[in-house]
Amino acid sequence: MIGKLWVSLCVLLLLGLGDGKFLVEKNSLRITSPKSLEDVYECAIGNFGIPQYGGTMRGIVVYPKANRKGCRSFDEFDQSFKSKSGDLPTFLLVDRGDCYFTTKALNAQNAGAAAVLVTDDKVEPLLTMDTPEEGSGGANYIQNITIPAALITKKLGDSLKEAVENGDMINVYLDWRESILHPDERVEYELWTNSNDECGPKCDMQMEFVKSFKGVAQILEQKGYTQFTPHYITWFCPESFIQSKKCKSQCINNGRYCAPDPEQDFTTGYDGREVVIQNLRQVCLFKVANEIGKPWLWWDYVTDFAIRCPMKENKYNKECADQVIQSLGLELKEIDKCIGDPEADEENPILKAEQEAQIGQGSRGDVTILPTLIINNRQYRGKLGKSAVLKALCSGFEETTEPAVCLSEDLETNECLENNGGCWHDQASGVSACKDTFRGRVCECPVVQGIKFVGDGYTHCEASGSGRCVINNGGCWKFTRDNKTYSACLNEESEGCKCPPGLKGDGINTCEDIDECKEKTACQCKDCKCINTWGSYECSCSGDLLYIKEHDTCISKEGSSEVGFGFLWVIFFGLAIAGVGAYAVYKYRLRRYMDSEIRAIMAQYMPLGSQGEAQSHNSLADI
Repeated sequence: MIGKLWVSLCVLLLLGLGDGKFLVEKNSLRITSPKSLEDVYECAIGNFGIPQYGGTMRGIVVYPKANRKGCRSFDEFDQSFKSKSGDLPTFLLVDRGDCYFTTKALNAQNAGAAAVLVTDDKVEPLLTMDTPEEGSGGANYIQNITIPAALITKKLGDSLKEAVENGDMINVYLDWRESILHPDERVEYELWTNSNDECGPKCDMQMEFVKSFKGVAQILEQKGYTQFTPHYITWFCPESFIQSKKCKSQCINNGRYCAPDPEQDFTTGYDGREVVIQNLRQVCLFKVANEIGKPWLWWDYVTDFAIRCPMKENKYNKECADQVIQSLGLELKEIDKCIGDPEADEENPILKAEQEAQIGQGSRGDVTILPTLIINNRQYRGKLGKSAVLKALCSGFEETTEPAVCLSEDLETNECLENNGGCWHDQASGVSACKDTFRGRVCECPVVQGIKFVGDGYTHCEASGSGRCVINNGGCWKFTRDNKTYSACLNEESEGCKCPPGLKGDGINTCEDIDECKEKTACQCKDCKCINTWGSYECSCSGDLLYIKEHDTCISKEGSSEVGFGFLWVIFFGLAIAGVGAYAVYKYRLRRYMDSEIRAIMAQYMPLGSQGEAQSHNSLADI
C-alpha cells in the first residue's frame, strides 16, 4: 500500500508540471426514433471490448427487467438478448454501480447483446470506463470481451429508460467514423508501454499484442504507410524523498526518472530502477535503429527480449539484452552511449523528452494508462488485439489511400530474409533456425534432409541422429592437413563430438595433437626411439632391430634374413631341376617323332616280301 501511495504521489507531481489533462475519447450515438429523442449524442468509448473504428452499428436499445446493473449473469434471470433472424442487434442498457464495467460488458455479451451502454448514476462529464486494477482479480477475462462498450450521461440514460417504459422502440446508430482523425495517406501512431513483465494480466496482454501485431506493424512501416514511435512512462521522485531507500531503489539520475517496483515488494526481486534502465535501453534501440532506417527492429527486440530475458528466470539484465541486440545486427556502443550514466546527477535528454511527451498537447490528453495506444493524436480505446488495432489504424487513412491490408486479411512478410530474423544461422551450410509465420518469425531449430537439429534456436543448433555428419559435419570440428581430413563427428553416434585417435579437445571448436612420446603412451620399449607427428607418431629401433607396433617391441633382423635366403635357394634349385627334367622329356619326344617319320618314308620304297623282315628289324630297333 505504501508503495502504491508513493507511486501515486509521483504521478500527481509529474502531471502537475504542465497544463496536462485527461481527455475522454468519444464516439457519437444518433437516435432515429422515437421522434422525441431524435438527435446526435456523445458517449465515451470504454477501454475494453472492440470499438468499430471507422464504421457504424445500428441496433435497438433494451433495458432489462431484472439485473439492471448487469452484475450477475442474465441466465439466472432467464433473460436473453440474442437477436432473432432479421431483427436488429440489441444494445443493452445497464446502470452504473456495484461491479466493474468489464463485468457488465461480459454479462451483456454472454446474454447475446451486440453492444452495451452504461448509463451514469450521477450528473457529471463523461469519463473513460477502464479495466480493473491489477490484483483485483477482475482482469483475467478482459480479453474475452469483444463487443463495444460506451458510457452515456445520466440525463440521456434517464430519457432512454423512460422511452422503454412507455413502450417505444428506440433505434440507435453507434458511429466511430470520426473517432480517429484521417487527414492523409500516412498514419502516425505510438504505443506507451513498459518492459516490466511481472505486472500480471495487463503485462501478458500487452506482450501478446506486440508479438501478434509485429508482422503487420513491420510491413506497414517498411512500405511507408505508417510511422510508429514507442514511448515509456516514468515519474520523478519528490525532492523530500530523493535520499530515501525507496527512491534510490526505484529511480535513476538522482530521483529524476522512476518506475514502480515490478513485484510491489521492495524487499525481493527486481527494483524499479532496473525497469527504468531497460525502458531507456528500448527507447535508445529504437533511436539507433531509426537513424539507420530500420525502426521496425524495435518490434524484434522487444519480443525477443521478453522471450529470452524474463524476470522469472533472472535474465532481465544488460548481458541478456546485449545478446539480443547483437543478434539483430545493431551497434552496442551507440545504444550504450545513448543510455548514458544512470548514476549521474544530471538530466537524461531521452527520458526528459519522454516525460514531456507524457503530458497532453493539443487535442491529445495526458498518458496515464498503461498500455496506451495513440493513433493520429487520438488515444485508442478498447481491446489491445491485432485485428482491433489494425482496424483502428486503417480508419486513420484518408479515404482511398489505405493499403491493401485494410481491404483484405491476406498479409504475409518473410522476416527471415533480413539478418535471419535474429535467429541462429550456419554460414557454411546455409541452414537457419528462422521460420516465417503469419504472426511473425519464430526461432526453432530445423529438420534438414531428414536430420533434426536441436538447440535454443537463437544462439545454438546442432545436428542430431544418424547421418548428422553430412550437414556441416554435425557441428563438430573438422580439419584438413597434408591432404588428409580429420573429423570429430561420428555417424554411428546420434550426438556429440569426439576427437579422432591421436588428437584431444572438445571436438566442437578444437582438436589438438597428442604428443604420445612426451606423454609416454606409445613406443616405450627398451630399444625404441619415438618421434611425434601430427595426429600420430613414428617409432623406430636401434641397430638391426625391427619395431613391431602391435606388441610395442623390437626384434632382430638377422634370424629373419637367414631364413629368407635359405628359402630362396630351395626355390632356385627346384626351378633348375624342373627345367632339366623338362628338357630331357622334350628331347626324348622329339627323337621318337623323327624315328616314326623315317620309318614311314622307308616303307614306301622297300619290297612287300621283305616287310616281315623289316618288321623284325623294326622290333629290334625298338628294343
